[in-house]
Order: sequence, then structure tokens, then C-alpha cells
Amino acid sequence: MEISRNDIEGIVYGFSKHPFEVLGPRIFDGKVSICCFYPDACGAVVNAKKDGKKYEMHRLDDRGFFAVDTDEDELFDYTLTLYYPNGTDYETEDTYAFKPVIDREALKLFHEGINYEIYKTLGAKPAVQNGVKGVRFAVWAPNAATASVVGDFNLWDKRRSPMDFDEESGVYSLFIPGIENGALYKYAVTTKGGATIFKADPYGCFAQKRPDNASIVFDIDNFKWSDGKWISAREKKDPSDGPINIYEVHLGSWKKPSEEDGSFYNYRELAVMLCDYVKDMGYTHVELLPVMEHPFDGSWGYQVTGYYAPTSRFGNPSDFMYFVNYMHKNGIGVILDWVPAHFPKDAFGLAKFDGTCLYEHFDKRKGEHPDWGTLIYNLERHEVSNFLIANALYWVEQFHADGIRMDAVASMLYLDYGRKSGEWLPNKYGGRENLDAMEFLKHLNSIMRKRNGNILMIAEESTAWPNVTGIVEEKDSLGFTLKWNMGWMNDFLKYMQQDPLFKKGVHGCLTFSMMYAYSERFVLVLSHDEVVHGKGSLVNKMPGEYEEKFANLRAAYGFMIGHPGKKLLFMGQDFAQFSEWNEGKSLDWGLIGQYEMHGKMHDYCRDLFKLYCKNGALHDLDFDPEGFKWMSCQDADHSIVSFIRRGKNGELLLFVCNFTPVVYEGFVQAVPETGRYKEIINSDDVKYGGKGHVNPKVLKAAAKPHDGQDYSIVMDLPPLGVAIFKKETKQ
Repeated sequence: MEISRNDIEGIVYGFSKHPFEVLGPRIFDGKVSICCFYPDACGAVVNAKKDGKKYEMHRLDDRGFFAVDTDEDELFDYTLTLYYPNGTDYETEDTYAFKPVIDREALKLFHEGINYEIYKTLGAKPAVQNGVKGVRFAVWAPNAATASVVGDFNLWDKRRSPMDFDEESGVYSLFIPGIENGALYKYAVTTKGGATIFKADPYGCFAQKRPDNASIVFDIDNFKWSDGKWISAREKKDPSDGPINIYEVHLGSWKKPSEEDGSFYNYRELAVMLCDYVKDMGYTHVELLPVMEHPFDGSWGYQVTGYYAPTSRFGNPSDFMYFVNYMHKNGIGVILDWVPAHFPKDAFGLAKFDGTCLYEHFDKRKGEHPDWGTLIYNLERHEVSNFLIANALYWVEQFHADGIRMDAVASMLYLDYGRKSGEWLPNKYGGRENLDAMEFLKHLNSIMRKRNGNILMIAEESTAWPNVTGIVEEKDSLGFTLKWNMGWMNDFLKYMQQDPLFKKGVHGCLTFSMMYAYSERFVLVLSHDEVVHGKGSLVNKMPGEYEEKFANLRAAYGFMIGHPGKKLLFMGQDFAQFSEWNEGKSLDWGLIGQYEMHGKMHDYCRDLFKLYCKNGALHDLDFDPEGFKWMSCQDADHSIVSFIRRGKNGELLLFVCNFTPVVYEGFVQAVPETGRYKEIINSDDVKYGGKGHVNPKVLKAAAKPHDGQDYSIVMDLPPLGVAIFKKETKQ
């Protein structure tokens, strides 16, 4: 066989885009010829598998290039035996005897932006070719000069495993025999400028624990799920129907095995501990701050480098599957925070992946967040949009997530988000709306609904953008199931932080949310964002001395539970942790047992949450005006409001809220109808740390009009408290 010097140089120096044109077996002049390249080897022999015949190869280049012409006239299976100057030798399969199989239809759909399982084609996938086990690697890098797979298996030498380039798809691929689960790898990408950059796999499903950042081969198809009953039940109901009480969790700091060594519990350990806790407290779902792989603990997971990889801080992908499976078997839903708005600039990640701005915009006016120092996805590219849409589907379909909470949606929707005049580019109509982001969100939510109809798609969207929730095809909506009510959160905390003497001046902050409560399908949130960066914990936001802080917080939670909308509370706030959240240490769990007020706050939240879950009046008609009615909302001078909640089956609850430290004995409270009203929770109860201004007797409504209602009751209204009454159905 004749081999040109250019062909040999292309392999030896690692600038061949088509290594199979030189390496491996081929028919030449009617006979099989074989070439291989193993740097530093001094000899090589071909071993025919069918009959054991051996062919000694000729070294055509001292750097390890070998070739041989056999006497076989048909391609045959073989291995190579390699010899080294130190006297060692080993037998191996020849990577270039296995031409990688490209699924062209899958890649065609990828380029159209509609391959919703592209992660099964790209990335590192355990596979079998010609009866030999190995791993098939494929990476989209259309502008790279060359690409190689590097890892422990080839001494991280980019010359040893050059990938084959497919011009039509822009994909480099290679099947490497003999690689098993746990193998470390990266892609060595040579740019057109000649630089070599080492990149983690965008579709890698497992990665090294920081500070290391190589991808890890892992077969995610081996886990045996046993949550079929949960999944079947989920498929039969509206995802936003019924109670949704979300416990927002950062797994790394919820509980730690040690505060000294920086270690973490495994997903499997966390599953048992966390599940026991949320079931006991009356939460229906856990929402995890991003578990996708990220390099910096202080980002809390919001600067993602491994979109398809559960972070290895807590175990491997099967461990995370166990976590979700365990939650489901115990009746707890799992919502994952997800970050499609931006990604960090880490050199091993997506930034300038093939030497060009492949995933991000080239123009900084569209491609970089000035405040966050991160890059913005170029959603104009179908392949980039497909990467993200398939990723959301991946977490639902492969890891059985029940919901996706999408971070920073506002930053996606507005081209001028965080930018000054002259720092952004308008859309083709001259507006500031990001048309590509709008289309992306609609596409994702519509295809999620089509493929997985009963999944919660939740938007963290902080503006008045219309129709965030709803069905895309019916309302020209963005298609989300629920939206975080950021306006309520800001207004409510502003109100609660005021000294009671001045609350009357901001009374509208308490009541304004009902003016737009039914414009979207809302989740009321007191999230992690409110207890970091010097903002203090929720209890520390409250005015007053020690006991008054607790009383104010109990009142706040009581009002929140009564207000229409699903609920979310960040960890540590249900026992009134005083310290601001710190991702580097555990929650202050010792407070519950050591200090009475924290333990009683914990008990109060448990009773409040269980009331919420069990009583249809608090969730049946969250998105229907028939479920709520003010009894009194204009008494700003006394900072008192009252309202009722109704359920589908006629349940009626009355909430009376007093946000001043004044006790009102013999308080006349309007009610909508006659009957008997029994107090079921009072935040001032001694058992919750209050002063004991409760209403132990059932109160009968009298036909005495008050506040525009035909009936009223006379009660004792607790200071800085909320009294919740249930109208008895039997007279």
C-alpha cells in the first residue's frame, strides 16, 4: 500500500479530520492493508481473530506509525500487539477497525432543532460494534480544525484518538473499544488558529467533582426504577391541581456529615433524611437548587457547566435517580431548578467551544450578561435551542423529574435586560423583546406538554410580561404551568419589615396582590434569594424584639397560607433560623431542640402546612376568583385584614390577620354567611410561642351586618397574629 508522507504527517501531528482515510484496514490492490499509529511503540503485529495468523507491521515513522499489507482479500477482524522499548507489550483492539456509525436522521433533526432525544446521539454512549464493547463519542464542533478524544485510556494524548469529521452535520465521532464505565475523558479541540483547547462533553452525563472537570463515561440506562405507581398517578391529573407546598432546598448545605472537611452526604443518604423531613412537615414537593454540574460552590448551581450531568458532589447519576425514585415512592414530587438563560466562561465549558462562539452570541451586546459575567445562549441557532430543549426533556424523561423551575426568565425575554442605552440591539421590529427567546420558551413548553403533559413548568419571571402561564396554542402564552409571584414577595416583605407603627403607610403592599392574583397561575415564594447577600433570614427581617420577631413571622406565614396561590419556602425558614443562609455550612438544626421559640415555630409551620394540604378551601380554587373574598381590607390604621377561602366542596375558612402588637377583645368580624365558626389555628397560641389570645369556643354568627356583610362574629383578635376559623358544615 502506498501512503503519502502528508497522510502520515497528518496523523502524527494530529491535524487529520478524516483519520479513517489513513488508519485502520482497507482493500488496496485486492488485498487488505492495515495502518496504525501508537506513539513511542517500536513494533506492532496484526493478529487475525479467525485463524490466529500474525502479520508483522512495518514502522514507517519513528514516532509510531506502522503499516502492513496482508495476503487476505477480504476485511477481517483482528487485534494489535504493540511492543515498546522498555520490553513491555500489550494486545488491544484497533480503534480504527470500527468505523463510527452516524445516525444521520437524528443529526438532521438536530439541525432543524427538533431532535428531542439528541443526547442519545451526541456525547459518550456505551455501545457494541462488531461484537466488541466500547464507547461511541460524538461532539458537535463544526468550526474546529480537528477534534480528538483524550483520557486516561490514551494518556491524554490528542494524537492517539483523532475523531472522524462529518461535513454535513458538523459532528466529530469515534468508537473506542474497551472503554468502560468510569473512564475520564475530554475532547481535545484544535481551533482553526492552531490552538488546542480541552473541553468537557456538553452532553456528558457525569463529571469529576470540582476542582477537577473531566467528563466521565457512565451508562444511565442501568438504573431500575420502581416509581411506576407515582408516574401513573401523575399522568392522570392536572399538575397544578390540588395542594402544592414546595420546600426549596440546596442539597449541599441542608445537612452535612461534617462542618470541618467540606464533605457531603450522598444522594441516597439525602433521599431518606430529606424525605422523612418533608413528609413530617407537610410539604408536597422539594425544589432543588440546580443539581446540574457546576464548578463553583458559591454559584449555588446557577452557573452550569454540565447540563446533562447531576453534580458529582453527591454521587453518580444512578444515585440521583435513586433520590428521585425514593421521593416518588414516598409521595413527594421533585422539581429541578434549571438555567437556560446563561452559562459561565470556564475554559473547559461551552464558551468558544470549537474556537468560535458556537453556543453564545458573537456580539457582546447580545451574548454577554454585563452584571453576571456570563454568556448568553444564541437561540437563533437551532442546534443550541435543541441542546436546551432536549436537556429539559432529559431531566423529566430520564430522571423522572416532576417539574422544571426556569431561572431568570426575564433576562431572556428582554434584550435590554441589565443594559444601558447603546449596550443592546433591538429586534427586527425595533423593540426590546427577544423574539428568539419567546419562540424557544413556547417551543419548549408546548413540546413538554405534548410529550409529558402533566409536568410543572415554572417561570421565575419578575416583570409584568403578559400570559406567562397558559397554553401556547390557546392564548399566545409562553406556556408555563405556574409563575413565581415576585411582585407579591417584594411587596409582602416590604410590608412585614415595617415597624407596626408605620405599617399603615404601606398597607397597599399587603393588599395590592389581589388586584392581579388571577392574571397568571402564581406560586407565592419566600425563596433563597431573600435570605442571602446581607438580606438576613426571614425572622431577622421582622421588626421588634426577640418574641415579636417570631410573632411577626408566624403572622406572615399564616397570611401566606391563606393567600391564593401555590406555596414555596426556602429551607431553614420553617424553624426561623436567625443566621443568613450560607451554602458552605449546614442549617442550624440545633436551634429546634435547644431553643423553645424555634421548636415552637417549627411546630406551627408543620400544623399550618398540614392544614393547607388537607383543606380544599386553601388550594382547590387558587386560580378562580370564586375561591377568595375580602371581608375587610381597608383598615390600614389598625393594620387588620380578613378574608375567606372557599373549596370545591363548599369548605369555608376565615382568616383574620392583625399586624400590630395590640390585642382586640370583643372584636367584631364580618362573615359572609350564618353558621358556626371554629378556630382551628391561632398563631398566638402558647404552644406556638404566643401569648395565648385564642378563641377556644365555637363562635356562632349573628345576623348583625358588618363591613358590608350580613353576618358577624365576636372574637378575640390576637396581637401580631392570625386566627383561622373553619365554618362547620353541620349546624
